Amino acid sequence: MTENAQTPSAPNSELPTQYAPAEVEGKLYERWVERGYFTADAASEKPPYTIVIPPPNVTGSLHLGHAFQHTLMDALTRRKRMQGYEALWLPGMDHAGIATQNKVEQQLAEEGKSRHDLGREEFVERVWQWKEEYGGKILGQMRRLGDGVDWSRERFTMDEGLSNAVQTIFKKLYDDELIYRAERIINWCPRCLTAISDIEVEYQEDAGELVSIKYGEGEDTLVVATTRAETMLGDTAIAVHPDDERYKHLVGKLIKLPLTDRSIPVVADTHVDPEFGTGCVKVTPAHDPNDFAIGQRHGLPNMTIMDEHGVITVHGPFLGLDRFEARSAVVGALREQGRIVAEKRPYQHSVGHCSRCRTTIEPRLSLQWWVKVETLAKAAGDAVRDGRVAIHPQEMEKRYFDWVDNLNDWCISRQLWWGHRIPVWYGPDGEVVCVGPDDEAPTGEGWTQDTDVLDTWFSSGLWPFSTLGWPQKTPDLAKFYSTDVLVTGHDIIFFWVARMMMFGLYAMDGEVPFKTIALTGLVRDERGKKMSKSFGNVVDPLDWMDKYGSDAVRFTLAKGANPGTDVPIGEDWVQASRNFANKIWNATRFALMNGATVEGALPAPEEMSATDRWILSRLNKTVAQVDSYYEDFQFSKLSEALYHFAWDEVFDWYVELSKTTFFAGGAGAKVSGRVLGEVLDTTLRLLHPVVPFVTETLWTTLTGGESLVVAEWPKDSGFRDDAAEAEIENLQAVVTEVRRFRADQGLQPGQKVPARLDLAGTPLAAHEAAIRQLLRLQPEGDSFSATATLPVAGATVALDLSGTIDVAAERKRLSKDLAAAEKEKQQAEAKLGNEAFIAKAPDNVVDKIKGRLAKAEADIARLTAQLDALPAA
Repeated sequence: MTENAQTPSAPNSELPTQYAPAEVEGKLYERWVERGYFTADAASEKPPYTIVIPPPNVTGSLHLGHAFQHTLMDALTRRKRMQGYEALWLPGMDHAGIATQNKVEQQLAEEGKSRHDLGREEFVERVWQWKEEYGGKILGQMRRLGDGVDWSRERFTMDEGLSNAVQTIFKKLYDDELIYRAERIINWCPRCLTAISDIEVEYQEDAGELVSIKYGEGEDTLVVATTRAETMLGDTAIAVHPDDERYKHLVGKLIKLPLTDRSIPVVADTHVDPEFGTGCVKVTPAHDPNDFAIGQRHGLPNMTIMDEHGVITVHGPFLGLDRFEARSAVVGALREQGRIVAEKRPYQHSVGHCSRCRTTIEPRLSLQWWVKVETLAKAAGDAVRDGRVAIHPQEMEKRYFDWVDNLNDWCISRQLWWGHRIPVWYGPDGEVVCVGPDDEAPTGEGWTQDTDVLDTWFSSGLWPFSTLGWPQKTPDLAKFYSTDVLVTGHDIIFFWVARMMMFGLYAMDGEVPFKTIALTGLVRDERGKKMSKSFGNVVDPLDWMDKYGSDAVRFTLAKGANPGTDVPIGEDWVQASRNFANKIWNATRFALMNGATVEGALPAPEEMSATDRWILSRLNKTVAQVDSYYEDFQFSKLSEALYHFAWDEVFDWYVELSKTTFFAGGAGAKVSGRVLGEVLDTTLRLLHPVVPFVTETLWTTLTGGESLVVAEWPKDSGFRDDAAEAEIENLQAVVTEVRRFRADQGLQPGQKVPARLDLAGTPLAAHEAAIRQLLRLQPEGDSFSATATLPVAGATVALDLSGTIDVAAERKRLSKDLAAAEKEKQQAEAKLGNEAFIAKAPDNVVDKIKGRLAKAEADIARLTAQLDALPAA
């Protein structure tokens, strides 16, 4: 609990009868922004708390994955701001090189033009125009969700400051010989016409073909199997294992390459697995990374047989054919020559596809720019191993280490026009000059700049420090770096997290870019299925926000957020969260109408009822519990804890138990009104980071305070009352048991029943009025005759059900249920008594049967008690 952090104005007890999110959310958000609540102050003496938003693509719209992670980041920063931190949540967007260029090229195609018709400068200007007109849609959608970001610090990876940072670090890496240019095998997308990195290749099982081909003649014959028959046109060797006795006599010999006029050598290389297939491997160094490595070891020539569109360029009958057309044509020609030994179709195998356009990737030899990652990746791994950076949940560390410990050099050049152009110039006499942001670029005849741009992930890898002003030593950089938490999906730990770790440690002299990496799962549909347009299960979160309100969407996402695990979500769950918001609204409205207040100090415990002391004790335990869950990023658990405390304990029990006190009036009502005000005040503060809109509306009405955004976060006062908690737990046990009995007897919830309560000598005697009200129990009259007696929690409740139920029918029903329970018990006992079964059955099966036995025994006890409680026939 906490004192009000602001000087309140007079509370307003007037609330509309229903909560209408659409009438509240937009106005509230704009008020928060206008008042500067989200604007961080680098000169503040408060301790900093920093999160940088994973920059969404400028081409993108808000999807459920964004909404999920943004909800968690917003909850973290809102809570820290309330705790007195100078909280900065920094927004921005990524320029999305390939995706954005594709958008503009599609636009040009509709005009009958290509980028080449415009030229590079005009095309880039056209992209900037597109960005201003269509880009950044997601930023407005973030406002709808309630993102408490500092809009004054919004960044874009192509803005002037970040472009300066990109050029600065490229020059630094180049001077430190950590960037180089080399001809290597890269992943080439024939659709996007650019290289893409290993982590932008998505592998899937395709139904292809496996063809076994006979090379050579007579005794010098070898058989190789391939899924890409067309690449044989670029073979420059056949490789076998040096210890394979079958082929030792052929090593060093030349054999005839089918369909060509060339002969190629047989080489011995340990890469070949003699146990796999025939033990022979065709070597195409220009079109396969493993073959390229073999070629480097044996000095083999590199023959490129396709252009950038995947079209065959080798002279002969296959010239001009698409790679897939050539595959069929090559197999057909080999078949005609009798060189096909075996064919298998379909042949399921893993094939790489471009993550953006789904085109099959073509490994291709190409001159590209690379980052030498060995020392950078080691530093990124060491930062986690020595504890400077924590990965949460910890079991995800292994995936991180598997990546950074086995990282290959990173291809950073892309054959695009939109992006950060590589700052390297080539001179007429072979000169190569790398230019930093403060350097003059070479001029004069024959000097040209490299035409490629940098991989988008290169600039976003600088995000935690470039957005704060690096390379300049800015107040923001001094105050807010290192950032505190990176919240991101486990699926981009390789794309982005490792890049930021490498660059942050390198640029900031070993200072980590973030202290904690909080990895989330992916959002799936209610059946746990991946959301996909092809499945027809993609949900636009804006539709749900329109229908149920942003708070409902946020609360649903937070309730599903177990660290590192995927999050199923369905519309029914969002509707349930909307119901929760309505429950908060209605309960607060009732409280305000019945004198709930935050004015004045809390009464002393001895002035309070047991019910008051119970709820305050539970409140403080909930504050401590929620704090613990926040520190462990257990959003699901903290949301569940708040849900059950608010709905079950505050609204369903405390408010209901207090009604008799409020209706009676007097000093007791004033005490309970102050306690209820305190409980609601604190509960609304606790809920605010996850459901900011409805809590803001209710809290300002209740307290007259300025805003929950800048209110103080609740603290556990240490108040505990175990005796009061035990007393109310007994009361709850009585009410719950009698309600269950009434339901079992088929009584309607509102049906009044005469009853005698024997509470003498128990603390429950003080609660008789509340118990009667909750259970719809009338006082016993002169004709009272107990037909059922329920002993529970030291008390006895006698009920007169005369005339309210058909005793014979009820006895028949209960007897039937009892027989079924006894049969279930016998079956479970028989299985558990079978030693042979127990010895073979898995533990989970045995545990399930034990659970069935325990349930059957409980049902038998309950049904027997109900039968005994029925009046004699």
